[in-house]
Amino acid sequence: MSDYLVSLLLGVVEGVTEFLPVSSTAHLRIAEALLGIDLGNGYWKMFSIVIQFGAILCLPIYFRRRLGEFLTSFPHGIRGDRTWLNHPLTLTGLAFVCTAGPAFVFAKLIGKNLENLVLMAVSLIAGGIVMWIVDRIYGNRKQPDDVEDIRTGQAIWIGLCQTLSAVFPGTSRSMATIAAGELAGLSRATALEFSFLLSIPTMTVATGYEFWKFVRHPAEGGAIRIEGHGGAVLAIGFVVSFFVAWAVVAWLMKWVRHRGFTPFAIYRIVAGIAVLIWASQ
Repeated sequence: MSDYLVSLLLGVVEGVTEFLPVSSTAHLRIAEALLGIDLGNGYWKMFSIVIQFGAILCLPIYFRRRLGEFLTSFPHGIRGDRTWLNHPLTLTGLAFVCTAGPAFVFAKLIGKNLENLVLMAVSLIAGGIVMWIVDRIYGNRKQPDDVEDIRTGQAIWIGLCQTLSAVFPGTSRSMATIAAGELAGLSRATALEFSFLLSIPTMTVATGYEFWKFVRHPAEGGAIRIEGHGGAVLAIGFVVSFFVAWAVVAWLMKWVRHRGFTPFAIYRIVAGIAVLIWASQ
């Protein structure tokens, strides 16, 4: 299979799964394994980082108006009832810190787990069961239906729960934050929007850190020359990931207002079982 087609396929996988509660890490690793890609190859390690940047970039552009409202309304909020302590931007930053601290402490453990297909499969199944139960019990809640209604304790809780997705690949950052939000008393729509807002600093810093480590350690694949062919492959993956992720975010924002997350929970369980069977052969 040509590198261009591989780039296209992986860009689609990354774009589709990055913001759905199904774990992009697990799907990307599984897709790479199925395509016969050497996960230790420096170029393809960098490729995974680049296409994730493509998916990340769609968020600040897609939510540019919403982010503009938050920036111009700081610190009093759009309704004028916030302070700098509980403004959505402050709470997003607080949730990020609650994720980044534990993730930094468990950095070595995270690195060891990233290629473990069995752990990813178990995380897919466990996360699917948790999401199914949480959404069935709390998913019909209609209020609060705005990110400006989120409280400090809820933001801290969501940030801490997001750490699970870093320590256990296959858990899914989106699944962890959405389920945590619903457990904390948020509606589906509010939990999803806050999950997207929290993704911007979390994914930017995490992916940037991975790129920094990659460049700093040539022995692990950092010393790579990108020429015409390699650059084209990277560009295809980046662009495809960006536009597919944009479409998925737009679709998901509409979907959750009328339907729940049960289909994603079922998919996670089925996919996890399939990966367990495949990994055991």
